Amino acid sequence: MTDPEFFYTIDRTTTAEYKDRGSKFIAYTFPVQSIDDFKKNLEAIKKEHPKATHHCFAYRIGLDNNTYRVSDDGEPSGTAGKPILGQIDSKRLTNVLVVVVRYFGGTLLGVPGLINAYKSAASLALQITPIIQKPIEVAYTLQFDYTQMNEVMMQVKQLNCQVLEKELNLFCRILIGIPKGRLDEALYKFKEMRDVEIMKKSL
Repeated sequence: MTDPEFFYTIDRTTTAEYKDRGSKFIAYTFPVQSIDDFKKNLEAIKKEHPKATHHCFAYRIGLDNNTYRVSDDGEPSGTAGKPILGQIDSKRLTNVLVVVVRYFGGTLLGVPGLINAYKSAASLALQITPIIQKPIEVAYTLQFDYTQMNEVMMQVKQLNCQVLEKELNLFCRILIGIPKGRLDEALYKFKEMRDVEIMKKSL
């Protein structure tokens, strides 16, 4: 099996609502790049819905499948966070947070009812969220003389590389993300450039 060159994510926030026997479940999707992003978005939702009974969530971040978290926030174990994460994973998404806020309607839904409600709310929100495909990038550092700036940046643009960091002095250093599918081409072109040093960097 070949390594994928792309991953799937979202780039905007959406909201959807699901109701069952008086309880209201409001789902929010967020694009997130880090744990800090997750914390800020969850805090914002809690401030927006201070009287909600539960603020349940799931997120998946990164490409190694190891950075994820689920929370039932007081609901019976396994009835909220896991069903939400299941919807994220069913669409093969990453760098995504889904928060589902519940307002209790007076009738207990039971474990199957809760699982269905949180799953349905998350599913509805993700259905209306545009999914985008992004290239998997490999990080490299370029070092070069300032006089080569235009030539280097033109090549960076042509190869669809993303500039992640830059230090521009008489001697310049930039950290770029090279699309995995164009890595061989990029390495060849940068190594062909005179007095340009390229080194792999761990993100």
